[in-house]
Amino acid sequence: MAIYHCSIKIIKRSQGRSAVAAAAYRSGQKLTNEWDGITHDYTKKGGVVHSEILLPAHAPPEFSDRSTLWNSVEKIEKNRNAQLSREIEIALPAELDRKDQITLVRAYVRDTFVDSGMCADFSIHDKGDGNPHVHIMLTLRPLKGNGEWGTKCRKEYDLDGRGQRIRLPNGGFKSHRVNTTDWNDPGKAEVWRAAWADTCNRAMEQIGRPERIDHRSYIRQGVQKIPTVHMGVAATQMEHRGLTTEKGAVNREIAAQNRLLKEIKARITRLYNWTKQQAAQPEQKQSIWEQLQQAQAAARPTTRFGKVNALKESAALFSFLQENGISSMQELHTKVAAMQTKYYGLRGEIAVTARQIDGLDKRLSMCKQYSDNKAFHQRLALLKPRTQEKFRNAHSVELALYDASVRYLDELKSSGEKITPKHWQSEVERLTAQNSTLYQQMKHMRTDIQVVEKIRKTADELARSEKSRNYTKEPER
Repeated sequence: MAIYHCSIKIIKRSQGRSAVAAAAYRSGQKLTNEWDGITHDYTKKGGVVHSEILLPAHAPPEFSDRSTLWNSVEKIEKNRNAQLSREIEIALPAELDRKDQITLVRAYVRDTFVDSGMCADFSIHDKGDGNPHVHIMLTLRPLKGNGEWGTKCRKEYDLDGRGQRIRLPNGGFKSHRVNTTDWNDPGKAEVWRAAWADTCNRAMEQIGRPERIDHRSYIRQGVQKIPTVHMGVAATQMEHRGLTTEKGAVNREIAAQNRLLKEIKARITRLYNWTKQQAAQPEQKQSIWEQLQQAQAAARPTTRFGKVNALKESAALFSFLQENGISSMQELHTKVAAMQTKYYGLRGEIAVTARQIDGLDKRLSMCKQYSDNKAFHQRLALLKPRTQEKFRNAHSVELALYDASVRYLDELKSSGEKITPKHWQSEVERLTAQNSTLYQQMKHMRTDIQVVEKIRKTADELARSEKSRNYTKEPER
């Protein structure tokens, strides 16, 4: 079925990656990175079913060659911590055939990225495992009208109230950097993700398929469903090799919980609609219990096992009806309606608790990120200015993670929240136990659901029996 998956990442030299290597892997080709002289050969890689480069009108024609395009990117980026390319990975709808998938991706890439001035290199992967997807590599620098690379950002001077530049104590002027494009604006990711959902849904509509995808989270859609955690490359590969991972175990538990929510909702909805329909009919002279006895008497089990089983069923049905004070269909419908209300209440509590756990896990993760990388920041502060740049380039990832954690924790502090990891951890444990209790209550609802389903089955059998008896009594004409 059509699913929504759209991840956006940056290929960074500071992480030991290169645009040429990424392009070679995505396209299944052999390419040499002229920046470091390393050849990347992925010609034996399977699953690459289509690769294509799309260029804006003012791009040099030679950029249609994959090696030329990405080596040009590697050459223009001088820094060891340079950002080389943006990569977008998207799940493709398996309902479309290969031709339609290519047409879909081509239209999305052209309208969303190429028309904005980016060079795009996309490759569709499909190993026949039901997971077709596309990797889209995008350039980060704008191209000038003459086809040369432009700058990612420019310097702008800060001005005072009179419109004059502000002089600094060292004799220079206060300034800040401004991006030359809006490709890095925080809101762009949302625009691109929404554009994919719109493009994909139009394609599904054109072939008459009912499936639709939505780029919004479950919370924004108003869906009370627990999202799975992001696995990451390492954990995914381990799971594929048959090795159990902590994230994989969490996702399997979440998937089982979501299946339970879906199952109970479907069963209660069916019973609610049935009892509502039955309650709207003229009141029967017999009570529900008398109708059930009549149906069971007509069944007449002959084996000892059948008789014992019929007695057990009768006892369970009688106990349920007596405990809930049910004698009519109207009263049974009221009971099912109460069960449905309880279900939605429990599901709402589960969703709220899950979101609270997710927020606390995020806080704990950033605290750990802060602790793991704090030493690199401290060492940098102790170095002399002439050696700081070398250290910064060598540990740019750790320093970036430290800075991100500091920003996150500072925002929490500014909002008035105290940084209390031990309290957060205890809250996670408490909420996890609370969620477990809520799921146990949800599971216990199955007992009452099974009883009402048995009542429905017996009532339907009795109705069919009476209809058949009336049909045989009807005089011949």
